[in-house]
Amino acid sequence: MLLIAQNHLQLIVEVAVMLFVTLVFCLNLIPLSLSVVTFLSLFIIGGFTLLFGADIALLVISSSQAEFTHPFGPIALLGAVSALAALKVMKESGVDIRPLRRFVILFIAGITIFGGLMHRSFLLLWILGLFLGYLIISKSFREKTVITARRVGIVLGAAFLGFISLELLARITGMTIFSPLLRFGRIEQYSASSIKTVLNNIQLIGHSGKASYWGVEGTAFAEGYITLPMQLVLFFGLPFPMFFGILVNQKDTIDYMLPGIFGYGFDFGYLGLIGLMVFVLGTIVIGFKILTMYREKREKNNKKYLGREVLLTGALAAFCAQALIGLFIFNRTINGMALLTFIFIGALILANVVTLKTRS
Repeated sequence: MLLIAQNHLQLIVEVAVMLFVTLVFCLNLIPLSLSVVTFLSLFIIGGFTLLFGADIALLVISSSQAEFTHPFGPIALLGAVSALAALKVMKESGVDIRPLRRFVILFIAGITIFGGLMHRSFLLLWILGLFLGYLIISKSFREKTVITARRVGIVLGAAFLGFISLELLARITGMTIFSPLLRFGRIEQYSASSIKTVLNNIQLIGHSGKASYWGVEGTAFAEGYITLPMQLVLFFGLPFPMFFGILVNQKDTIDYMLPGIFGYGFDFGYLGLIGLMVFVLGTIVIGFKILTMYREKREKNNKKYLGREVLLTGALAAFCAQALIGLFIFNRTINGMALLTFIFIGALILANVVTLKTRS
C-alpha cells in the first residue's frame, strides 16, 4: 500500500524513479553506437516535422489542434541538437556530411516554422535550446564560440520579424491564436492576480487552505496545480483532485501561464520548490561532468561512447532550455504531459552515471 501514490507529488516521484530505472537498463542493454543515435535523431526530428505540420494544417482547416509542441517540443529539441552533434563528430572523422546536413537543416526549419506558428512559448524554447546546443557542441569540441554583436542582432532581428509576421497573419486571417500581442495581453491581465495569490498564501509545505480552489481547511498540498498527465492519473484510477481546464478558464486560481517557480511553490510550498531547484541544478551539473568524461575518452580515440556523448549533448540542451522557460516564463512548459517529458529527459541524463560506471 505504501507504493500506491497518495497525492500528485508522490506520483511524480514514483514515475521519475521508474523512468530512471528503465532508462538505466535501456542504456546498458541497447548498443547506442553513433550510427544508431544519428538514425534515431533524424527519425525524431523528421517525425515531429510531420506531426507539427499536420497539427497546423488541422488548425487552419478545422480550427482544431492537438498542441503537440508543449509536451513534445523538448523531445524534438533533443533530436535536433543530437543530430547536429552527430554531424560534428562525423565531420571530424572525415565523413562527407553535406547530404545529411541538408536533411537536418530542412527538418529544423520545418519544426521552427510549424512549431512557432502553433505556440510562441515553443519558439522561445526552440531558439534557446538550439543556442545552448551550439554552445555545448562548441565547448565539447574545444572550438572558439563565434558569438558577435552582429550575429546576436541578426537572431534578435529575425525573432522580431517572426513575431511581426505572426501578428499580421493573425489579423489577416482573423485567427487570434496566432497573435503574440494577444498572449502578452493575457499574461499582463491575469498574472498579477495569480502572483499575488501565490505570495500571500505560500507556506513551507503547500499553501494556505483558504487559497485552495477546493476550499480545503488548513494547509493544502499537491492539489493538482502541478501534475502529470490527467490521462495517467485516470488510467491508474487514483482519486486525486484534477482541474480539467479550470486553470485556463478560472482566473481567480493559479494561471497556467505563470512562471513555474510560482506554480510549484504554491502547490508544494517552499520545500517543494527547493527540491525542484536541487533536482534541476544537480541534473545539469552531473550531466556536464559526464559529458566532459565522454569528451576525454573521445579525445583518447575511444569510440565506445560517441553515441552516448551525442545523445547526452541533445538531452542537456533540451533539459536546460525546458527548465529555464518552464521555471521563469511559462509554467505550462513543465506541467502536465510536458512534466513527464521533463522527467524523462532528466532521467536520461542521470542514467548515464550508471552506464559510465558499469562500462569503465
